[in-house]
Amino acid sequence: MFPGILFYKLFLWLYSAGAKILSLFNRKAKLWVNGRKHIFKQLRHAFAANTSPVAWFHCASLGEFEQGRPLIEKLKKDYPNYRILVTFFSPSGYEVRKNYNQADWVFYLPLDGRRHARKFLKITKPSIVFFIKYEFWHYYLQEIHRAETPLFLVSGLFRASQPFFKWYGGLNRKTLSYFTHFFVQKKSSEDLLHTIGIEHVTVTGDTRFDRVLATKNNWSAVDKIAAFCGNKRVFVAGSTWEADDLVIKHFAKVHPEMCFIIAPHEVEKDRIEECLKIYEHAVAYANYDPQDKQSGVNVLVIDNIGMLSRLYNYAYISYVGGAFGDDGIHNVLEPLVFGSPVVFGPAYEKFPEAVDLVERGIGFPVENALEFEQTMDWLLSDDALISRVKSAAGIYVQENIGATEKIFSSIEKYLTHA
Repeated sequence: MFPGILFYKLFLWLYSAGAKILSLFNRKAKLWVNGRKHIFKQLRHAFAANTSPVAWFHCASLGEFEQGRPLIEKLKKDYPNYRILVTFFSPSGYEVRKNYNQADWVFYLPLDGRRHARKFLKITKPSIVFFIKYEFWHYYLQEIHRAETPLFLVSGLFRASQPFFKWYGGLNRKTLSYFTHFFVQKKSSEDLLHTIGIEHVTVTGDTRFDRVLATKNNWSAVDKIAAFCGNKRVFVAGSTWEADDLVIKHFAKVHPEMCFIIAPHEVEKDRIEECLKIYEHAVAYANYDPQDKQSGVNVLVIDNIGMLSRLYNYAYISYVGGAFGDDGIHNVLEPLVFGSPVVFGPAYEKFPEAVDLVERGIGFPVENALEFEQTMDWLLSDDALISRVKSAAGIYVQENIGATEKIFSSIEKYLTHA
């Protein structure tokens, strides 16, 4: 037995125990715990009458779901005989996408463990499995491999600092050996996998480029947003946390001639109220009436889910949150596809698409509120720069689309129309 397996079992026990304790006073932890209560009973009921082949897609959270979504929807369209199972580890993904209409079932993934993995697979009987980007649950992957079910990693991304590439990462490397094939975003990830003897790797790029381009091509106006913006220059900040809002707030206060649309990452009542306190001249989207010309209001706080990707088309300048926190930046590709400059905080270097944007002069990282204001003043004063950014963004997107087709052409031999 790998010594690492003992530590892994301990980690799983501690994670479960910690989540239960945290659930007593933390909303997300409570959702995580309650979402897994009676999960196997729910699964048995859902799958009892199924006789169709099942394609299982596992996503850690919402960001990974967006990477898997183009593949889900293509498989659903081209192979309608398959039924789609989507699982999430995090409430951030499940709560937003639990009613996703392209999936036949959406569930939380029961916490890893040999017994859980065997029971889950016995009930769901997947014919093909896709894990998106990361989350390498050892027992699930091991049992999928033992069942001889094709298993793929989609939009994988690896760094030399990860345990797979360290002397102590024996269990981690064993876990990777269970995959049938790896579809990775970057050549650097392929090279790293080669160093540990994994050769079944294809560089396909990031499937999110296909997703955001589809969003742009199917874009439709939001009447209330259009009314709020009028003919003013618009700043759209998506997926913000408190740290992001504190950076932006002064600039919004001293620029009443602009419109600011703030879409926080979480839209619970407390978070919306926090935003309304931070921004002095703000109104919540639900309370905004285009017929009521509220004096001085230049900040609109979005208090719903699912609208953000459409909002970026209104932006003269965009901002993506998360990069002032430990987890790093959220999705910079959503604003990029519409051609606006993208501003964000300093924690972006683990995200290759954000690094690419900086290198190409499309993305603009800032360290603090002062740098943010200086960057904004610079961008607002240079129309020619804005035009160059729009052109460069379009070129970058076109260079990177097509990952979904590349992946699909490789996996079709594992699919059947029967």
